[in-house]
Amino acid sequence: MAKKPSAASGRARRSGSGAVANTGNRQLTVKVKSARGRKNSSTRWLQRQLNDPYVAEARALGLRSRAAFKLLELDDRFHFLKPGQKVVDLGAAPGGWTQVAVDRVNAMKPGGGTVVGLDILEWETVAGATCITKDFNDPDAPDVLKAALGGPADVVLSDMAAPTTGHPPTDHLRIMALLELAWDFAEDVLAPGGTFVCKVFQGGTEGELLTRMKSLCETVRHAKPPASRKESSEMYVIASGFRGRPADRDHDDASDDDTETRA
Repeated sequence: MAKKPSAASGRARRSGSGAVANTGNRQLTVKVKSARGRKNSSTRWLQRQLNDPYVAEARALGLRSRAAFKLLELDDRFHFLKPGQKVVDLGAAPGGWTQVAVDRVNAMKPGGGTVVGLDILEWETVAGATCITKDFNDPDAPDVLKAALGGPADVVLSDMAAPTTGHPPTDHLRIMALLELAWDFAEDVLAPGGTFVCKVFQGGTEGELLTRMKSLCETVRHAKPPASRKESSEMYVIASGFRGRPADRDHDDASDDDTETRA
């Protein structure tokens, strides 16, 4: 799997639009003129895309999105994806994270891992993965995912984000609602020792969810990978060493007590 792009890699990569994204120690900037009928925001977005080395590198390497580099960088640092694991990818479209997961767990090899991705948007199948188009809010979505996975998950990934309204407090509340659903699912499907990786936007209401994670996981860490845009408020939470759901732990404790009583 590819490493993150470097401005000093010494090789120029050309995007499909012809913009050079990486030219050794010197980068060229493409300026986009505002066309009639095009909003200024669209022009700024297009110019940013054309001059983003991650976008060009993802295209050159066959990765479906620049976001793939975020997962690569997170896994290179925290090492939560391993050969043979079962992985769920929530908010998977267009498939960049799914591609990385397939590679890291050896899903294409005999005896390799299993990757199941889900998104509400239509998306092309990723080789080596089960790709589901479905709203995660649907009541039967967890059961569909668990059936495709075929057992407890070692890793649950969530890069889900709600459509933005332009009102930051509202946008924050909407993505936190999605994250709570994702964590509820992770509590239900993660194997002991499993890892939950999710995107959060800082906004003040994430504290309660993080407290829940800390109560059920050995370690909860925060990171902003280099591929995240500097102006973005996004962060990633890596909750590892899942201890199991409270109900499961209570059952285990009760079983231990019964054993001691009989002894």
